[in-house]
Amino acid sequence: MPPATAPRRSSAGTLVASGSSLLGGCDRLPRSDALQPLFDASESLTQRTHRLLASRESLDREYPATDIAPTFRPNGTTRPDGAEYRRLADGGFHDWRLRVDGLVEFSLDALRAMPARTQITRHDCVEGWSCIGQRTGVPLGGLLSRVGVHDSARFVVFHCADRYRGGDRYYESLDLREAHHPQTLLAYALNGADLPVANGAPLRLCAERQRGYKMAKYVMRLEVGESFAHLGGGHGGFWEDRGYRWWAGI
Repeated sequence: MPPATAPRRSSAGTLVASGSSLLGGCDRLPRSDALQPLFDASESLTQRTHRLLASRESLDREYPATDIAPTFRPNGTTRPDGAEYRRLADGGFHDWRLRVDGLVEFSLDALRAMPARTQITRHDCVEGWSCIGQRTGVPLGGLLSRVGVHDSARFVVFHCADRYRGGDRYYESLDLREAHHPQTLLAYALNGADLPVANGAPLRLCAERQRGYKMAKYVMRLEVGESFAHLGGGHGGFWEDRGYRWWAGI
């Protein structure tokens, strides 16, 4: 299911690659072209305030194992329809590779061999529900440091295997500051087991200081660069192209 309402996108940052927002009940003000600059300005102020109050390394709350939900609720697509994804899933993702700007590839085994982080955190969906789970994966900042990022880069784009209701392929983006946050993971495990297909196998983004729609599932490729203006509708993500805010900080 998509989020209940569509908070407007922000003008916060545009991206070019080399290689949610408020809960539904909080977004009921009428929209109009005249009001849009006000909404965009308020979002930009929210982002700046959030980052002023929360240091670069400030962590989202982590929980004890006793708080882990028995079943971690999936959202959105629960199994991509594409033939290539079905082939990879049926083969246990043995042939799956994460591409970085089309130049570097990592197998699932290679990612699991990298330094990992395990954290018990709460997933907050813009629809109004939340769920606590234990995620394990590669810190995204560590992977980016390993492959190298050009000084001009500002964003990371996550290209995914799923298409919402058979339409456009899902994608999302983070700025490099959020990408390097210690709790931002490319997660391959959930609650001590391999990530289930319904939750985004073989790899999903976990950006713990962002709303759930930013946490892209079925990640196939990373693109790093200055702008995302050339991708999709140019707003930085699948739902952002449909009116959601690019900045989804909690």
